[in-house]
Amino acid sequence: MKKGIVLVGSILFLSSCVSKSKFTELQNQHNETSDELSKTRMELAACLDNKKNAKKEIDYLKKTNYQLLKNIGNMSTLSKKEAENLERSLAQIKEKDMTINSLQNAINKRDSVTFALVTRLKGATVGMDDEDISINVEKGVVYVSISDKLLFKSGSSSMGSDAQRVLGKVAQVLKAQPELEFMVEGHTDNKAVMSSASFKDNWELSALRAASVVRSLQTDFEIDPKRMTVAGKGEYAPIGDNDSAEGRAMNRRTRIVILPKLDEFYNLIEEGMAQAK
Repeated sequence: MKKGIVLVGSILFLSSCVSKSKFTELQNQHNETSDELSKTRMELAACLDNKKNAKKEIDYLKKTNYQLLKNIGNMSTLSKKEAENLERSLAQIKEKDMTINSLQNAINKRDSVTFALVTRLKGATVGMDDEDISINVEKGVVYVSISDKLLFKSGSSSMGSDAQRVLGKVAQVLKAQPELEFMVEGHTDNKAVMSSASFKDNWELSALRAASVVRSLQTDFEIDPKRMTVAGKGEYAPIGDNDSAEGRAMNRRTRIVILPKLDEFYNLIEEGMAQAK
């Protein structure tokens, strides 16, 4: 405040001592100086803000740089201490990838063989009612299911007149591929056997029917018995409802299960592994 009074006083004093034009010139210089001072103060404030932001950035970079150096140190330590373990792990991963690829190739080849077999079986049984004979694949296993009315006399293990014709169609395909092994399963409904029957129960009936099919394939169609297995499933693997006549008819069946050649399957995997190395 005092400086303002002195400055005003000085101006008044000067105005009384200098000409009007000189006074105007001095006043203009004063105004310019004030403007420059205000501008300088604004620039100083901006510089201080920039300095503050720059300090934050420097602190962030220092922190980031420290973390990077720390990570590099950890990586260096890991590479020194666990290089062998890391190399072993990578080798195991590579081996697993090779195994997966070989397994997939083996599965593809097996599926191709299975598809060809199913195609031949369906071609051999063309014209037969799908309800009486069905061919399907479950988890890589081929199943041929034949209704008992095509093979057996009612309530008996003796084969009927159509049995030779039906089995002959299936035997034609099985005989053409002697490397295949298969199991013949007998199935019944849940009705108890008659007291006058020559067998004790459905277990025995199903086993005798399966044995009759195997015997016919061996004797009538010259299929090597070493390729075949007999199984009696009785009433315990139903596919239909035993409470209805239709369901019981579905359950009375003989099923030929063409067994997968697991040794050949594993050989395919081993061959794939050997080729990948």
